[in-house]
Amino acid sequence: MFEKLTDKLNLTFKKLKGHGKLTEKNIDAGLKEVRIALLEADVHYKVVKQLLAAIRERAVGQEVLASLTPGQQVVKIVNEELTGLMGSRHEGLRLIGRRAPVMLVGLQGSGKTTTAGKLAKFLAGQNRRPYLVPADPYRPAAIDQLKMLGEQLGAGVFPSTPDMDPVDICRQAVSRAALDGFDAILIDTAGRLHIDEALMEELKRIKEAVQPSDILLVADAMTGQDAVNMADAFNDVLDIDGVILTKMDGDARGGAAISIRAITSKPIKFVGVGEKLDALEPFHPDRMASRILGMGDILSLIEKAQSAVDEKKARELEKKLRKNQFTLEDFRDQLVQVRKMGSLEEILGMIPGMGKLKKMKQFSVDERELVHITAIIDSMTVEERRKHSIVNASRRKRIAAGSGTSVQEVNQLLKNYVQVEKMIKKLNKGGPRGFGQGMLPF
Repeated sequence: MFEKLTDKLNLTFKKLKGHGKLTEKNIDAGLKEVRIALLEADVHYKVVKQLLAAIRERAVGQEVLASLTPGQQVVKIVNEELTGLMGSRHEGLRLIGRRAPVMLVGLQGSGKTTTAGKLAKFLAGQNRRPYLVPADPYRPAAIDQLKMLGEQLGAGVFPSTPDMDPVDICRQAVSRAALDGFDAILIDTAGRLHIDEALMEELKRIKEAVQPSDILLVADAMTGQDAVNMADAFNDVLDIDGVILTKMDGDARGGAAISIRAITSKPIKFVGVGEKLDALEPFHPDRMASRILGMGDILSLIEKAQSAVDEKKARELEKKLRKNQFTLEDFRDQLVQVRKMGSLEEILGMIPGMGKLKKMKQFSVDERELVHITAIIDSMTVEERRKHSIVNASRRKRIAAGSGTSVQEVNQLLKNYVQVEKMIKKLNKGGPRGFGQGMLPF
C-alpha cells in the first residue's frame, strides 16, 4: 500500500545521507521532495504542512547539524514525527460495562458488515462473547450476511427482520444480550451512498437508545482524502471514538492512515488487511511509521507467528529437528503454519530490508508455489513422506499426476527438501543453541 511513498522517501533520505554535513539548504531541498511524496500519497495538505514544519524545526537545530550522522538523524526525526502524527500508541476498544455495545457506522460499501464479523472473531480471541446485531433492515442482504458470519464464527446473532425499526432492533438486542450472557454487542448500522440528514438522525437515535461504549467509523482506505473528510463529518455529528480503515491491503496510497488522527483527533483503532475473518489488525502508529519508512515491522510479524503456531506442535518439531527426523510431512505442516500468518507479500513487507530485495528481483514471491508444494506432498503415500529416498522415477510421475503438477516440480521440491535437511544437520552440529522452540529451519 505504501510502496510508492516508501520508495520516494527512501530516495530522499539516501540523498541526504550522501552529504557529509547537512545545511539548511540541503534539508529544505529534501523536505520539498518529502512534501511531493506525501501529497502524491493522498495525505491531507494541512497534515503535510504540519508534519513538514515539525520536521524542519527539529532538523535545522543542533540535533542534526551537529550530529556525526546527520542523514540518519533526519530519518529518526521523520519516524518520530510521523508516529506522533498518527497517535504515538495503539488505542484499543474501551468496552465499558458488562454489555459493552459497539456501534459500527459508515457509508454503504465501506465494509461495515464484514468488519463486524472480523471484530467478533478478534474479540472472541480476547475471551469475549460477541453478539452481532444486524441493524440495517433496509438491506435484507446485510441481515443475511451477518447471520451467515455468525454461524461461521459460532457467535450469537440477533434475529432482525426487514420490517423492524433500527432503534427497536438495537434496544431489544441489548436486552437479549444481557439475558444470554453476551458481553460485546456489535451493532452493524445502516449506511447510505452519501452522508445525509436521515442517516445521521437515525444514528443519533441509536446512540441515545443504547449508550455505546465505542462508536467506530468504518472507512474505505482506498478513498484517500474522502475517507478523512467523511471521518470529520461523522465525528461532528456522533463524536466517534475511533476509526477502522478497510482495504489497507489494496491499492490505497495510504494518505487516510496518516491524515485521520491529525484532522479528527480520533485514533485509528484497527485496519482491515484482507478478506478473511482473521484479516483485522490493531493499528500501531509506531509500527505503521516503520513500514512507511521501509524499516519493516518485526513486532507485528512476531505476533502473527505466535497466533499461528501451535505450541505443542512446535515442541514436537523441535525434538525432531534435534534428532534429524524432519520429514516431508513436517515440511508441509510448516508451510501451512506460514500460510496462516497471511500472504507472503505481507509477511515479507514486515521484514526490514526485504522490500529492497523484492525491488531488485532478488526475491520473488509466488503464493501458488506453496499451494503446489502442499498438493505434491499430499499426493505422496505416508511412507514416501517419511522416507523421501524411496521416491523413484515412476513414483514421481504418479505424484505429479495426482497433484496436478509436473515431474520437474516434484523434483524441485525434493531437491529443496534435501537442502533443508542438510541445513538442519549443520545447525545441530552447532550444539544446543542451533534451534529455538518451534523455529523454522527454512
